[in-house]
Amino acid sequence: MAIAMKGKWQAGNLSPEPTSLIGRQDELGRIRRACRDARLVTLTGVGGVGKTRLALRAAADMRPGGGAWLVELSALDDGTLLPHAIAEALRLTDQTSRPMAEVLAEHLCNREVLVVLDSCEHLTAACAAMVETLIEAVPGLRVLATSRRPLGVSGELVIEVGPLPVPAEDATTPGGGDAVALLAERAAEIVPEFELAEHNRQAAVRLCRRLEGLPLAIELAAARVCEFPIELMVARLTDPSRGGGEPLRVAVEWSHELCEPAERLLWARLSVFAGDFDVEAARSVCADERVPEADIGLLLDALAGEAILTWLPTGAGERYRMRDTLREYGAARLRDLGEQERFRQRHREHYASLATRGAALWLGPGQISWYDRMIGEHANLRTALETALGGPDGQTAADFAGKLAFFWYGCGYAKEGRSYLRRALAMDVKPGPVLLQALWADGLLAAHHGDADGAEARAAEIAEIAAEDDPYAIRCAGALRAAAGMVRGDSARTMAESEHAFRARWSGEEPSIAMLLALLCRGHACTVDGRFEEALAVFDDLRTLCDQRGEVLTRSHGDLLRGYAELAGGRFDAAIVYGQAALRVKRRLRDGFGIGLTVDLLALAAGAAGRAERAARLFGLARRIWSTHGLTQANVPVWVAARKACERQTRDTLGDDAYHAAFCTGFDREIDAGLAYALEPEGEGRPNNGSPM
Repeated sequence: MAIAMKGKWQAGNLSPEPTSLIGRQDELGRIRRACRDARLVTLTGVGGVGKTRLALRAAADMRPGGGAWLVELSALDDGTLLPHAIAEALRLTDQTSRPMAEVLAEHLCNREVLVVLDSCEHLTAACAAMVETLIEAVPGLRVLATSRRPLGVSGELVIEVGPLPVPAEDATTPGGGDAVALLAERAAEIVPEFELAEHNRQAAVRLCRRLEGLPLAIELAAARVCEFPIELMVARLTDPSRGGGEPLRVAVEWSHELCEPAERLLWARLSVFAGDFDVEAARSVCADERVPEADIGLLLDALAGEAILTWLPTGAGERYRMRDTLREYGAARLRDLGEQERFRQRHREHYASLATRGAALWLGPGQISWYDRMIGEHANLRTALETALGGPDGQTAADFAGKLAFFWYGCGYAKEGRSYLRRALAMDVKPGPVLLQALWADGLLAAHHGDADGAEARAAEIAEIAAEDDPYAIRCAGALRAAAGMVRGDSARTMAESEHAFRARWSGEEPSIAMLLALLCRGHACTVDGRFEEALAVFDDLRTLCDQRGEVLTRSHGDLLRGYAELAGGRFDAAIVYGQAALRVKRRLRDGFGIGLTVDLLALAAGAAGRAERAARLFGLARRIWSTHGLTQANVPVWVAARKACERQTRDTLGDDAYHAAFCTGFDREIDAGLAYALEPEGEGRPNNGSPM
């Protein structure tokens, strides 16, 4: 009997609007109509005209059942990473080695989805090719793009976004139009007592007319109301010595002139950042004798107050972002100063240093903090890697990409990591520790994707270049071969290749990702072979090693696999306890694949324990998770067989109608609510020994 899923939930990643949208009702109506008529609608217009803001409001208004998803492209330098950026925005995780464009098409094929591609102008060819591929493969897909020029795709409907309306010279109505309304509202946000009155209304109209109704130019002017009366702004911006010029450039240049010399210099240097950045990064990259480190914090606050930067308070501290147009202006100033390459390299050095520190501290008590930090720096890591890959030194690029092994696999970017590692390894990289680490990183990601041949090949290369007495190289090669054995279902090979790590686990040697991976594979092999007590002993050792260092990610993998071992051994309540322990961590680290596996485990355990309705709800939740994240349930034969058998037994126990109702209850819940249900305590029995609680 097929389950018809109603899909009451709505997906998407659009954030609440930070400020009100002034006017634009006519344009919104045009966009909605255009999106009904064409599958690709592109909003074009000059920088600062408000294309992004308009697209986001339109997308929020039109949000289809499959969701409206924003893909921000301004920080992306390499068009080959476009499919990865789309997948990241869609929260799509893939555990295979298939091309990401193919994975995207498969994930979206039965959905009604609106994708907003924002800031396409520097990736026009890549965006056009990607949109053509996806539109052909996905009947329910519509794309709303913003770009300074059309994408040039067949069937594209282009809407040019113009400035906000400004009253004519001879206007006598008191309102002043949308441009003046925007000036008044943004100025009042800076100076709460500000208001338009008889003495300044005409000056406000003249100012907006001088700025030709461009929203960004108006917002830059509004940021200065605490320093200059509007009348004085008009006088300055209409000074004949400025000539004509584009209104946005006039406003940006005027804002630049009003900055203190140190603010101007910092503005230019900050243009090397992609996306947002924190104060520590700004100090590391931008400070020198001309911009002292101690002054950076105050200068950032000043630039935020002048609307050059946007202040972004987060749970991890303050961050800042610069709008694309202002970043471009800053980059031009930096080129004029002859300092662009110097600060691009400083940016690379900072993020390479961050990768080095993260690699050293990942297996420790700060792992979750490092996870959050590296996720927040993803755009800057990409930019820094592109700088490294663009240089002549293959060692630098391979060292950087290889040290990020913990990020690629631990933060969910394995496919992207392999792309960078392949490019780095194609350069001239000399045999030695840097090459070994890069080979290990690529092999680890191959194993993560179930690519046994790739993992084996990297293991062979490591063995070829490593010294015979190099314990780290031995551990890495052995872990990759053990993982390849696990992927192939060759438990004997897995046991043999993990023996060295098993013997060394209490040797006093500092555990590595390779050692922990080998132990995970060994425990799973024991479970598959029916050696449950031996499996539990391995997972006990693994948990102890992780707990001694405060490591949580690998421990959650171990708890998941232990849950399956407990289930196979008939200890259903113990399986639930370990499964819930794994789920807590995987939920915090947004590990979509691990969450799906863990909810599957909890469903199996509930069914085995005779809690049929709960099992059916959890099977529905699991299906929702797999479909939402575009994942395929792990193809481990014993798990697949157990899941099918449990689903049949649960349906037989409840009957078709009750099973369908419970399944749909689980599927239709919001995922967070469903996970809270999965984590609810159940049953009286708990394991007497080795409990994770």
